[in-house]
Amino acid sequence: MVRTIAARNVKLYDLKVKFGLQRVHDESFFREWLDNLPELTDVEKQALDRLQRNYLYLLEYPVMESIVKLSNKMVVLSPLLDLAGFYEPPFRVDGETNVQVSAEDEGEVIQGSIDVLVIQEQFWVTVIEAKNSEFSLTKAIPQALAYMLASPNPERPLFGAVLNGSEFLFIKLVRGEVPQYGLSDVFSLLNRGNDLYPVLRIFKQFANLIAIA
Repeated sequence: MVRTIAARNVKLYDLKVKFGLQRVHDESFFREWLDNLPELTDVEKQALDRLQRNYLYLLEYPVMESIVKLSNKMVVLSPLLDLAGFYEPPFRVDGETNVQVSAEDEGEVIQGSIDVLVIQEQFWVTVIEAKNSEFSLTKAIPQALAYMLASPNPERPLFGAVLNGSEFLFIKLVRGEVPQYGLSDVFSLLNRGNDLYPVLRIFKQFANLIAIA
């Protein structure tokens, strides 16, 4: 009998045991978030400064669940996807796309829905919609990796991003006999300056990589 596991309940240990997934700590594995990032225009920087101010303004008031969803998706994510060019050809954004990944030897299926999928089957964005906007990104990493393992293009490197409104983290997954993944640093809107600058540059980098793949 096949046992089904909700993707939101998946732990990194589960993926390691059932798929042989390994984390790579060598910086050379995941250089796409570090090297040759596109520069931002003054107009883009002004838009990001306004985005940060809007988000921090929302945090000054009691946060209801509906406001958390608004701030995560509409105030933060949607403008970033727009600025990165993901609402333009050749990209198309699908929401709440159901995917599943199976462990052939274990007779188990991990399934669930992803919040945003930028097609080309190469870039997944997972949004945490907890009532607490500071819900840890670590809760979303296994979920994002489970979705990425379901990609129909195992020969290509895959990229992902997880965010909880105030924090962002990027993921690279390389499939193969032994699937491997690497993580970027964590970027936060609560840091000094504006971490949305490097976040948008990384989004733009992924858009360029996917468009030419």
